[in-house]
Amino acid sequence: MSVLRDAVPIAHPFDQDAEGVNRPGLYKNDMYHRVRESGTGVAEVVRANGTRAKLVTRYDDVTTVLRDQETFSRKAALDVDDVDLEGTLLGLDSGEHAAVRDVVKDRFTPQAVAALQAAIEERAAGRLKEMLAAGAPADLIDAFALPLALDTIADLLGLPDGDRSRFREWGEAFLATSAASRADAAASQLAMAGYLAELLERRRAEPGPDLLSRIAAAAGALPPDRVIKLPIALLVGGWETVAASIGTFAEVLLTHPYGGHDTAYAYLATHPGAVPGAVAELERMFSTTAADEMPRRVVRDATLPSGARLRAGEVVIPSHDAANFDPRVFPDPHRMDFGRSPNRHLSFGYGAHHCIGRHLGHDQVIAAITLLVREVPGLRLAVPAGQVPRRTGHAISGPTHLAVAWS
Repeated sequence: MSVLRDAVPIAHPFDQDAEGVNRPGLYKNDMYHRVRESGTGVAEVVRANGTRAKLVTRYDDVTTVLRDQETFSRKAALDVDDVDLEGTLLGLDSGEHAAVRDVVKDRFTPQAVAALQAAIEERAAGRLKEMLAAGAPADLIDAFALPLALDTIADLLGLPDGDRSRFREWGEAFLATSAASRADAAASQLAMAGYLAELLERRRAEPGPDLLSRIAAAAGALPPDRVIKLPIALLVGGWETVAASIGTFAEVLLTHPYGGHDTAYAYLATHPGAVPGAVAELERMFSTTAADEMPRRVVRDATLPSGARLRAGEVVIPSHDAANFDPRVFPDPHRMDFGRSPNRHLSFGYGAHHCIGRHLGHDQVIAAITLLVREVPGLRLAVPAGQVPRRTGHAISGPTHLAVAWS
């Protein structure tokens, strides 16, 4: 039976912690593929909080929803969010969204990120040297990925060195998705807000070249909550996703064959020029963010490219994970292809809400993987592949630890 003709709406989300969803593999939850290839590719789902929504899975439909803020509003759907995103970049539309984003966007352009490349590579090399000196086995995430990602965004913002460990604890709590963790998430947001309010006040009095000074200078033009929530979003989004991507992609590379080699990692060690294409393909297939974009509410009746009709007032959930495997856009989508071109995946979002730090994050991952395959070609997992611990109840997927050894 077609999943779209089932009288009972499908339970959603497709349990991020279920087997095959939060574990790197060539296939995530098969329900996304079943929905996408049934009817118009739009299915009615019921969310954990009881609200009903339309899950949008085809690439052209997903990009339409993400692009058209006038018809598909993020702000109007805040009441069905799992976490409080009011006043953040993820909770605003059109002019309000642009006003906040404009404060910092020039520091995240490809040109601005290119100017940071040498510092990123130097920082990565330093962290790797420390990990290797400590000896095997090592935790690639704790010893390399996390400190690299956190230091990069913290340096950009201008966070004092001694305070950075706090944000790791706060960020972990803030991104928790389980009902039992909501109180911790709210408490972590308050703690971050209090800390940053004091720091922004100091930057307002004594500005520097960092992003916090830029945000402090814009305080008079923005509502107070947006001034505080902007650096929170940049911090948490800037290091959690990058660290998770480095860990996830390393695990995939160390456990999947590719190009006649036992592992894709071994292939890249002998074909380092393929790393940028490999990272793009890994971003497409193994996105570490939640499989679906934030909900939108339909402001006026609309018809999607697939022919699906949506009514004003309905909640829609565009799925970038499903769209990333749409065979209409990605031929043979379940085959890992480091030479795939074009590779217009949606793992960083699309339209006005595309990830502001996508270039910075993407370049950090390329720098990390390039360094690893060059300096540690004999890297391997130090535990059986099936025993890598995974995150549960969290907005960012991937391994919590990745024990590695080398020869």
